[in-house]
Amino acid sequence: MNIPFSPPYIDKDVLDEVLDTLQSGWITTGPKVKALEKLAAEIAGVQHALCVNSWTSGAMLVLKWLGVKKGDEVIIPAYTYAATALAVIHADATPVMVDVQDDFTINPEALKTAITPATKAVITVDIAGWPCNYDTIKKVLQEESHQFIADNQVQQQLGKPLLMADAAHSFGAVYKNKPASLAADITVFSLHAVKNITTAEGGVIALNLPKPFDNDTIYKWMRLNAMNGQTADALTKTQKGNWRYDIVSDGLKINLTDVCAAIGLAQMRKYKAKLLPERKRIFNHYSKFFGNKSWAILPPAIDAERESSYHLYLLRIKAISEAQRDKIIQLVADAGAAVNVHFVPLPMLTLFKNLGYNIDLYPQAYSNYHNEISLPIYSQLTDEQCTFIEEQIEKAFNAVVK
Repeated sequence: MNIPFSPPYIDKDVLDEVLDTLQSGWITTGPKVKALEKLAAEIAGVQHALCVNSWTSGAMLVLKWLGVKKGDEVIIPAYTYAATALAVIHADATPVMVDVQDDFTINPEALKTAITPATKAVITVDIAGWPCNYDTIKKVLQEESHQFIADNQVQQQLGKPLLMADAAHSFGAVYKNKPASLAADITVFSLHAVKNITTAEGGVIALNLPKPFDNDTIYKWMRLNAMNGQTADALTKTQKGNWRYDIVSDGLKINLTDVCAAIGLAQMRKYKAKLLPERKRIFNHYSKFFGNKSWAILPPAIDAERESSYHLYLLRIKAISEAQRDKIIQLVADAGAAVNVHFVPLPMLTLFKNLGYNIDLYPQAYSNYHNEISLPIYSQLTDEQCTFIEEQIEKAFNAVVK
């Protein structure tokens, strides 16, 4: 067999939607983006969602709105993709890394000890689609709010560090019988090529700020500042005689285009009814097989309060080394199935090592990483292919360990 790790879902509906955009004569930000924002907001359970060109740029825009600057700190887990930290660095602030728990989510106790008067935001990460324990995290932020020092009006209204969810993996996840995106102040999704919903490249900012914030006003501010701070977008300017515009802020240029939005729009229309259930089918297929293996550590999927979006299957194997894990991956790849690792903890990457971060300070992050193998999940994956992947993992384990 030849089983790729994460091909995009491209069916006739996607092709038709993209073709419709191309034939419309309008391919940059316009009606398709608006339609995608509306549908994303409905699924996320929020009033407003803003589409941008990546998760990273979306997080940067949120930190810009918050007024994060040099000398400020943003707490993040050490176990995440580099974009979580890079968004903070691009805001000229300092990423403060803390360890994670066995389920890959940020450790609330480590979070509590990391908060200082310089902390302006906390970015949690829903690894593989599994939501963090948001009630516990919010309790910590409330308990430590006495340390918070506001530097502007937005921060004064918050009265605590902003809670931003890195939900790059968790579109459609559930927390306490509601969309998980309602658990944080602001949630940012990814629409990258390998995500549950894709626009090739893209992201969505879901606004859920409490009173006295007006999420409608904030959406308008973010939309303006995603387009160079320009008062009239390109579609508006095409209307006859409506050429005038102004630049009212030092905005970014991070808007999503209609030709990209068309891909995601066609997928999102069938996400809850078809694509997400298919991902769950594959996840459960793996769990049924590996649940009977004494050497396998299964990833979380559902409990009394949370349900995953089933983005990836983070299988861990007991009592193996990093080198043994890598040999298993190579044997499975040689057999024709692509598997992966999510992620190399940030302190192990050259950029962050050079900035002084040390993996020895994050023992759980390393423990989760060194024996982890990510198995593919996508709706095109058949039961036969799942069985093949499972058998090859077991065969490779026996060859390397036994």
